[in-house]
Amino acid sequence: MKLLGIDYGRRKIGLAVSNGKLAEPYQVIRYKDTEKMIAHIQRIIEKQKIEKIIVGISEGEMGEESKKFAKIFKANTFDETLSSHDAQQMSIQSHMSKKKRKEMEDAFAASIMLQSYIDHV
Repeated sequence: MKLLGIDYGRRKIGLAVSNGKLAEPYQVIRYKDTEKMIAHIQRIIEKQKIEKIIVGISEGEMGEESKKFAKIFKANTFDETLSSHDAQQMSIQSHMSKKKRKEMEDAFAASIMLQSYIDHV
């Protein structure tokens, strides 16, 4: 089953994909227009033939926003607590350049969240 993991943010969305047992960072979408961002994700879903979508949920206000966002795609939700922190630490340990870390940080966070989902299902 092909999965799409989404790390929702107010200005950036991190995406990760999995076609089996391993999640991989896919893309970061920077946006100002929510409708255009949603249409962009819809195109990715169609192009990649995504069968299931998982949106990471944190605590507090952002968690509530993420739940509303998940409903748009009829997505499942999964706890993403500390996925962004873990993504930063892993990219530092891999000696990735600071510029590359900043560009892909949200996609790495999405892949960590999606991998956790895969491991727990």
